[in-house]
Amino acid sequence: MINLETPAFIVKKEVLQNSIDLIQSSLDKYFPKNVFSYSLKTNSLPYILKKIKSAGGYAEVVSSDEYELARLVGFDINNIVYNGLLKSKSTFLESIEKGAIVNIDSQREIDWLDDLPKNKSFSVGIRINIDLDIISPKDAKVDEGYSRFGFSPENKDFKNAVSRITSHSNINLIGVHVHRTTLSRSVDVYEKIALYVGEVVKEYCLNIQYIDIGGGFYGIMDDKPTFDEYFDSISKGLSSTFDLNEVLIIIEPGNAIVASALDFISSVIDVKKIKDFHVITTDGSRNDLDPFYKKSAYFHTIIASNPSGSIVPLQVVAGGTCLEYDKIFELEDTNLLKLGDLIKYKSVGAYTMTLSPLFIRYFPNIYLEDNGEYILIRKKWSAADFYSIYNTSE
Repeated sequence: MINLETPAFIVKKEVLQNSIDLIQSSLDKYFPKNVFSYSLKTNSLPYILKKIKSAGGYAEVVSSDEYELARLVGFDINNIVYNGLLKSKSTFLESIEKGAIVNIDSQREIDWLDDLPKNKSFSVGIRINIDLDIISPKDAKVDEGYSRFGFSPENKDFKNAVSRITSHSNINLIGVHVHRTTLSRSVDVYEKIALYVGEVVKEYCLNIQYIDIGGGFYGIMDDKPTFDEYFDSISKGLSSTFDLNEVLIIIEPGNAIVASALDFISSVIDVKKIKDFHVITTDGSRNDLDPFYKKSAYFHTIIASNPSGSIVPLQVVAGGTCLEYDKIFELEDTNLLKLGDLIKYKSVGAYTMTLSPLFIRYFPNIYLEDNGEYILIRKKWSAADFYSIYNTSE
């Protein structure tokens, strides 16, 4: 039995490092000039960010809060890729002045360019709106064929944004950002996006020095596309327009790095008979595993202290919240679980910590697994920790 205080996340050091190494080596194979920039929104645990930094990676941030976290972790401003709609004016201007890769995604950001010093030249990029209904309808999620982000080349929006940016004599538009979430995460959709980018750049005669592809790749998983397959597809699409020896290629993996690098472990805290089945309550929650509440199955392992109990037809494994719908998975025709038995869920590193709410129970422990040893790297929040953030005398 694993002797840890549950519930808890477990960061697998070797798996995390292996993911970082494999994606960087594949990137080097296909793109002579490249930047590997990790997506903080996927999992912003400082331990992970420091591993990315030590490997030479950049931080990809999409808000002023993430920007400030990246700085606290130790990323130099010129090793930050700044995207998204939640930039603050102060961090937007600072990041441009000090050499970050900044991709404009809103009209107000174009307005802010007026406040940069007029006696210096600065460089920015722009996000292109990628409409999958046009480029690759089969890869679009339901009701997400169009994108909310970027400026659309399909109308005058992109043209007007480019015109406004380049009207500043001290601003050079040198990059495009083309991240697009897809339903399939297929290899061929990346080639289609790359070809589309080439068409847009040629139409507007942009002098592009970098292309920010974004992320959305599968990680190291059986029967899923490899990094080599993704990057080969992107390379083929871009090569029809760009000289890859001259253009910097940026990727922003998140899921591909951390999904398989974290597990979650919880304990059985109650067993009761309801109707003709048993409800197994654990001290974890579906909030910890699936904050989008979309999954129908989980990679899990039962760690039972004594698996010789009676076989029962159905067990419903649930979380410890007061929500009726906090049901996680079912077990059929298996040994009845007991108090203290453990359930370990694999590959739950992406979007779990950053999306889990402070509902009923605060943030759980996080352990680092290193050669069979478990080291506490984040202590669970207590009520006192939560209360201490309030600065009030009332």
